[in-house]
Amino acid sequence: MSVVASVVVGLAALLHVYIFWMESVGWTRPEVWRRFGVADQAAADTTRPMAYNQGFYNLFLGLGAGLGIVLLALGHEAAGTTLMLFCTGSMVAAAVVLTTTGPGYLRAALTQGTVPLLGFVLTLLA
Repeated sequence: MSVVASVVVGLAALLHVYIFWMESVGWTRPEVWRRFGVADQAAADTTRPMAYNQGFYNLFLGLGAGLGIVLLALGHEAAGTTLMLFCTGSMVAAAVVLTTTGPGYLRAALTQGTVPLLGFVLTLLA
């Protein structure tokens, strides 16, 4: 079961690294800012510093979850499990907060939060 949990947590980590890339690296590309509901290039340029900062939060959560997997694989069960639970729990909490932004963000919240929620539950059960 811990292998399955690790795979799902790994997928959540990769998703959040991808979100980092979109927000911190690719933000000014039209195919990226449109995905986030930004109206035009000027608005993307204006919001770039905020998106850049926000992207790093996603990167840190993804890296933390990945580190938890590595620690677990190296036999540091308590540290690895704790880090996996903390990071996936934070990812889920961020998705819940996103739902409070408005009904237009429900799909993004489900995308951002479903895999981490599965990883959290599977880690608890492992």
